[in-house]
Amino acid sequence: MQIIPVIDLMGGCVVHAKKGQRDHYRPIQTPLCQGSTPHAVIDGLMNLHDFKTLYVADLDALQGIGDHDELLSHLQADYADLQFWIDRGMPQFESPNPSGNQITVIGSESLVDDHWGILPHFGKQFILSLDFMGDALIGGQKLLDDPSLWPDTIIVMSLARVGSNEGPDFKRLREFRAWWPEKVMIAAGGVRNADDLSVLDSLGVAGVLIASALHLGTIGSKILQNYG
Repeated sequence: MQIIPVIDLMGGCVVHAKKGQRDHYRPIQTPLCQGSTPHAVIDGLMNLHDFKTLYVADLDALQGIGDHDELLSHLQADYADLQFWIDRGMPQFESPNPSGNQITVIGSESLVDDHWGILPHFGKQFILSLDFMGDALIGGQKLLDDPSLWPDTIIVMSLARVGSNEGPDFKRLREFRAWWPEKVMIAAGGVRNADDLSVLDSLGVAGVLIASALHLGTIGSKILQNYG
């Protein structure tokens, strides 16, 4: 199982995401580094563990109030050995095919106006994040009713659990693994400690997105050595 750290970008800095309440996000404070610049935070994460993949959410782009395109280009160049999974809303180009060290993530929250209908045009060369707020899928039931729209890799995102210390949504992840065993499932939201990782690994989850537990130190270098 792969551990994938997360950084959330807002206004040029990394912010502390909690329960999807973006109006309350503030620049991150972490013992891993000084300050909240993306370079400092990524350096701190890489000093913790030799991560292979980094998930980046461009919250300005997702909210339609700007973007971090130039910054992201610099980050991809400066950390060329990292694979970047980047969610910045709907792709601006015809296809979100992987390029360089980037794979596009499309979140269901960006598909709220029946935009899900364009997903077949993108083939399978992207990652779909199914964004849940509680029991409701942001983006509409259609995405769950028609998994033929899905690519091979799916993030099961529990937004209300992000930064909450409530634990992952094991029930939903167990159900998804049973219903769609052919998909590569990535868990996101609420991971607290080694026990949570152990349960997720036993469920056959392929990867886990983590932020808070890394900065709080509840998942540290010794635990990370047991995973990819």
